[in-house]
Amino acid sequence: MKDRIDGLSNRQQQLVRAWLPTAEVVVDHSWGLVGTTVLELRHEAERYIVKAGDENDHHLAREIQAHHRWLRPWTSIGRAPELVNADHDAKLVVTRYLPGRLVEGTDAEHEPHTYRQAGELLADLHEQASVGDAEFEAREQEKTLRWLDKPHRIDPNVVTRLRCMVESWPTPPSRLVPTHGDWQPRNWLIHEETVSVIDFGRCDLRPAFTDLARLTAQQFRSDASLEAAFFEGYGPDPREQAAWHRNRIREAIGTAIWAYHVGDEPFEQQGHRMLAEALADEPHR
Repeated sequence: MKDRIDGLSNRQQQLVRAWLPTAEVVVDHSWGLVGTTVLELRHEAERYIVKAGDENDHHLAREIQAHHRWLRPWTSIGRAPELVNADHDAKLVVTRYLPGRLVEGTDAEHEPHTYRQAGELLADLHEQASVGDAEFEAREQEKTLRWLDKPHRIDPNVVTRLRCMVESWPTPPSRLVPTHGDWQPRNWLIHEETVSVIDFGRCDLRPAFTDLARLTAQQFRSDASLEAAFFEGYGPDPREQAAWHRNRIREAIGTAIWAYHVGDEPFEQQGHRMLAEALADEPHR
């Protein structure tokens, strides 16, 4: 391995050398939008994925937690990458390479059998645990209001309406399950017609319906057969109208403002579209 690997801190370099002494970089899979480096390495004829966070990273801790607590139903059948090593303080994770290509941008993104498998996999995750939380909705409400305090390009009149709406929301108790947090084709792999899962940096305990946010705003919106196939695999739809609408508003605000901050204009525009559609569908009270 060369003296340095681009994108890794000195401590991260030392750990990778200790764990995989002869490793060499094969592909850099980093997005470049956030401070997470994702590298495919080759070590003694085996391939691995290294994920390393910078000083601002808040995702690697959740990734490590997910591997230790919730991914066994997937890793045991080869449907998620197996953890090799991790260091919480160094914000570093090494997993075995999982073969496949991203579903996003391929024909598989438009095939019902992909979504049927994705539904089955998500059910396996959600069914592992269930806990009550009296404060989840209140926390999410506060977080949404903090998002609106940040710089963004949401129309001021819309912001006024949103603040009034969010502040008026009830905060009933919630039932939380292990969730992926970014469940969509860019985090699924397809290999020999089999779907697998990657990227666990947003895994956390949340209501089950939160994992449907991205699909509802994207693939389900344009093809109802994909949604039907998904629920064939997943089971009953967990989206209760009022809680689901609050989640749609939260997701839209977070998407539009986060994307603005990282300079992802197409994703920002998706957030604005999500917001307009969610506001148009506001339930009558």
